[in-house]
Amino acid sequence: MRLRFRFRTIPFLAMLALVTLGVMLGNWQVRRAVEKTALQARLTQRAALPPLVLDGKPVDPVAVEYRRVAVTGEFVADWPLFLDNRPLAGRTGFILLMPFRIAGTGAVVLVERGWLPRDPAVHDRVPHVATPAGRTTIEGVAVLRPARVMELGTAPPLKPGAIVQNVDPAAFAHASGMAVLPVVIEQTSADALAAGELVRDWPAPAIDVDRHKGYAFQWYALAAMAFLFFVMTGFRSGTKQAG
Repeated sequence: MRLRFRFRTIPFLAMLALVTLGVMLGNWQVRRAVEKTALQARLTQRAALPPLVLDGKPVDPVAVEYRRVAVTGEFVADWPLFLDNRPLAGRTGFILLMPFRIAGTGAVVLVERGWLPRDPAVHDRVPHVATPAGRTTIEGVAVLRPARVMELGTAPPLKPGAIVQNVDPAAFAHASGMAVLPVVIEQTSADALAAGELVRDWPAPAIDVDRHKGYAFQWYALAAMAFLFFVMTGFRSGTKQAG
């Protein structure tokens, strides 16, 4: 009995689609692993640098991202925003976001002051937190924007005291008319007025390079299995045909 391979169009097209999909997604996961490796190196390098003083001059957000920063000025107390759907340790709550006017300039930088629990009895009640008055210096880590959450429907307008899902410096600048630096500070320095009220447990950026490598292997394995299955079933069908 002689083995013969019988080419079949539909199985070939199915195999081709699976191989293409597997290779494309495998390559994407490899690129993500490379990006995460570079991110880890950048985090390590920037964590070792001294705090960068923000003085209101324009900054390159990519160059500043994940840098420790320090800034002197005062909070704009009448423009708080409450970022919704930010659970912590099994509790629902908000992140308090406020503009901080940089001393001697007209520029502001958005500051995530910390996490606050939600009132379980009144869904839309926002907590009151004392705001330092006058000039103060804060320290923290610069990020491009607060962590984003899934948002359904139309976002409410940005206005003082609003409960919102997501916000970034550009959107805040448009709504407030302020000159806003293109970064946000996750505050880490102590705040005597809000001691015990604000939780500053900022999550580190997700790295997990091995997870991406594992996904890449799975997608490449799918592509290889699809090709081998097509070849093996083609020879098996040829054998039956010959018999």
